[in-house]
Amino acid sequence: MPVTIPNLITIGRLFLVPFTVWLIVQGEAETAFWFFILAGVSDAVDGFLARQFNLRSELGAYLDPLADKILLVSIYVTFAVLNEIPLWITILVVSRDILIIGAVILAGMLGQPVEMRPRVISKANTAAQIVLAGLVLGDLAFPPDLAMVRNVMVVLVGFLTIASTMVYAVDWVRHMGSDGNDGSPAGGSLI
Repeated sequence: MPVTIPNLITIGRLFLVPFTVWLIVQGEAETAFWFFILAGVSDAVDGFLARQFNLRSELGAYLDPLADKILLVSIYVTFAVLNEIPLWITILVVSRDILIIGAVILAGMLGQPVEMRPRVISKANTAAQIVLAGLVLGDLAFPPDLAMVRNVMVVLVGFLTIASTMVYAVDWVRHMGSDGNDGSPAGGSLI
């Protein structure tokens, strides 16, 4: 399996995670904010390169969302420890990701692998999580007080996280119950 330029960019994004978390813990919110922006730009660039130059790969299909989740989960846990976001939202976000990963692994172990393809609700959830993380970093780094906007985003992220978890749970149960005789592939798309 060849490693492509988009995959190398994604791996670089993974290396940004510990530096970003360290900067947040050290109170260097402005620098952490710019590292977070750099991670977002790298995500857009690797996706653009993969699509534009036909550099998509199976490794990239797994690595890209994994890098996104590692960044977001690390930042959310850090924010919760520092009391910058409510603990319950971090528990929801982390639990959802663990449940999805566990479902994918279990489906594969049971001989019904699932294709990695995010749903619209998942994309909305990830976008809201990114916006909330950016808002918290921005609020810590720059003068305007964004407490009201942060509170609204926490509720939105909570709603989308619960909704996407329920959608994936229903999809997973349907997927695991299918045997391919009803026209649906036994190893079809779920995530």
